[in-house]
Amino acid sequence: MKKLYALLFTVVILTPTISFGQNDPNAKKVLDGLSDKIKSSKGISVLFSLKSITNKGKTNGVKTGTLSVKNSKYYLKQGKNEIICDGIKVYNYDGNKTVTVSSVEESEQTLSPQKLLSGSYGKDFTYKLTSSNGKYNQIELMPVDKRKAFQKVILYIDKAKNFITKADIIDKNNNTTEAVFSNVNTNATLSDKLFVFNKSKYPADVDILD
Repeated sequence: MKKLYALLFTVVILTPTISFGQNDPNAKKVLDGLSDKIKSSKGISVLFSLKSITNKGKTNGVKTGTLSVKNSKYYLKQGKNEIICDGIKVYNYDGNKTVTVSSVEESEQTLSPQKLLSGSYGKDFTYKLTSSNGKYNQIELMPVDKRKAFQKVILYIDKAKNFITKADIIDKNNNTTEAVFSNVNTNATLSDKLFVFNKSKYPADVDILD
């Protein structure tokens, strides 16, 4: 599951700018609505589940946890594992005795929860609305930078709630990471202390690698 977490929870840093003509205006309208809702929120808290599915349809496992997002900061907890991003550095605690520290600029191949839930994809992806049937608008995102570890992301945006309820991240080998978000609170009061790494909270002999 380590690759699964790396796939979803490392920050994407992309620089190319996409002209509007490359994107579907119907998808842009949906994404703009999502972005406006998220920008107006003071904080977001969700429960999540991550399911790893092979290209042959076999499920390799499911992990669940909680995620809090505030602007460029986020805090993820799954069992004893924690990931803290203060907007500059990312602290990944393995639940035992190791904390790995990296800058948000260091990892350029994957997606962060902040990026996935930001609602702002214009510079990073081309996008199109693939379905608007039923309760969800389904939007396919294709990364501009083809060096990324994933080939596409499919978002399922609840029409009534105007929020992402599921995202399928499909890698270069057609394996899928299915992320499902529930118990969404887009008006959560989140203390800034939540996004600060505090060594004293961890075992005295914790090894910090940076």
